[in-house]
Amino acid sequence: MKSIFVSLSFLVVFGLQNAAGQSNYVANKGNALLVNFSFGAQMPGGDIKPRFGNNSNLGLGLEFLTDESNWIFGLEGYYIFGSQVKQDVLSTLRTPEGYIIGNDRNIANIQLRERGLYMGALIGKIIPFSETKKRSGLRLTVGMGLLQHKIRIQDDPDRSVPQLLDDYKKGYDRLSNGLALNEFIGYQRLSENKRINFYAGIELTQGFTKNRRDFNFDTEAKDDANRLDFLFGFRIGWVLPFYFGHSADTIYY
Repeated sequence: MKSIFVSLSFLVVFGLQNAAGQSNYVANKGNALLVNFSFGAQMPGGDIKPRFGNNSNLGLGLEFLTDESNWIFGLEGYYIFGSQVKQDVLSTLRTPEGYIIGNDRNIANIQLRERGLYMGALIGKIIPFSETKKRSGLRLTVGMGLLQHKIRIQDDPDRSVPQLLDDYKKGYDRLSNGLALNEFIGYQRLSENKRINFYAGIELTQGFTKNRRDFNFDTEAKDDANRLDFLFGFRIGWVLPFYFGHSADTIYY
């Protein structure tokens, strides 16, 4: 994930440099390639609600926007992270006082965190509010992809717990994934001078997931139940547009 952000950062710098060199061109006409950087915050619902609290996420997107009808075709993904884990999967390792003992017989500071991701394809449309600003207006998209989430077991840097070494963590992390649907409704602006380009709105994700571990150590059983996970929240994104002018050999940034 880090390498992707670094690569896109170079793309941002390249785009801004070219924009500075073509400041005499002021229009957002033609087909466009949109690179999106977004932040979201979500509330859980359905089967995921008893496990996690609210989360935050960082997203990346690559979209193709058509000239005539403002249709959107693209790929998107976001990395989920949160600190609220409601389900104590390590309860069987705790002392009556609630502590986990490390290999040196001292109390180990083990933290539980939420980690996950969504990746998928989308289709949508921008419906302009006025004839003079055809690239700004209501943004509607629907998508399909993969939703995955798990409990991250964060080790104590000073001492280890034998029951949580290496692959033993997999018996507690509740790794779950499956097909997901995603819907977004909000406002998108692509300004004519290309300086203010963003979108913001509400988002809903439905995940048809399943536990992918063969055995849960704490329950001493396999969890093969079908899950329906909901994530509801808002998303705001910064858009870097690359316009393909009406001339076949001209690209405007």
